[in-house]
Amino acid sequence: MKITHNKVGQNLNLVDGAKTERAKGNATSSPATTPSAVGADALSQLGASKVDVSTKAQEAKRIKELAKAAPDVDMEKVAKFRQLIDEGKYKVDAKAVAERLVDDELSLQDLKN
Repeated sequence: MKITHNKVGQNLNLVDGAKTERAKGNATSSPATTPSAVGADALSQLGASKVDVSTKAQEAKRIKELAKAAPDVDMEKVAKFRQLIDEGKYKVDAKAVAERLVDDELSLQDLKN
């Protein structure tokens, strides 16, 4: 099997020499013999493969789709804090912010080591 990479569309083109030769021999085949129109037994006779995606991969795909669908900014939260700032009621605890920054930096250094 030969694998080529198309950088423009980032597609992989898989070519199996034996399958290509069989396809050339069946160039006049009808649409009824396309993989989508035949059963699993016929697919195996045509040399097609069946792919089973693991449950973990399916869940990862679902999580990725949910993350992409979620908005990047929670506008309700933004409006709430904007109102608090405008009213002068939002106070920043500088000490807590500084401690968090130091803790985060130390955690990153631990991960690197």
